[in-house]
Amino acid sequence: MCDYSLHAVASRPAKVGETLISTTFRGTATRGFALESEPTVAVCMLPGTELAFAEDVRYDSRWLWTRTIRERVAKFNTIEKHIPDRHHDAIEFADGRHVLVTQLCEGQRVTVLQLPVSKQPGERREIAEEAPAQQPTPIRRISIT
Repeated sequence: MCDYSLHAVASRPAKVGETLISTTFRGTATRGFALESEPTVAVCMLPGTELAFAEDVRYDSRWLWTRTIRERVAKFNTIEKHIPDRHHDAIEFADGRHVLVTQLCEGQRVTVLQLPVSKQPGERREIAEEAPAQQPTPIRRISIT
């Protein structure tokens, strides 16, 4: 999933093991993730995607100050989805802090460690088909007098 402000930018889903870079997309004021070799294609993530930053996470706080969070592992998440026309894509840290993706300083490298478990109906069927068939439990009738 990519923020609403990136809908006019070419995009594709994230893949496990790839290293991305935080960037500002041309023609927008929004930052996100892209491959360094494909800087015009936004790499979108589902909530729960686990990420590893190459260095401590740096982000813009207000207009002039940059802050650092001394963490390198985080999960992609969305916040305040009920508020329209606002950035929702965020990085969530183990202590519960969030940083909007659009606030991340440019040029940070991040590796996709793990994608969230998909909850698509088709995948559930495949899992059910792989599991050994179980015999139904017999129903016992009890009469109450």
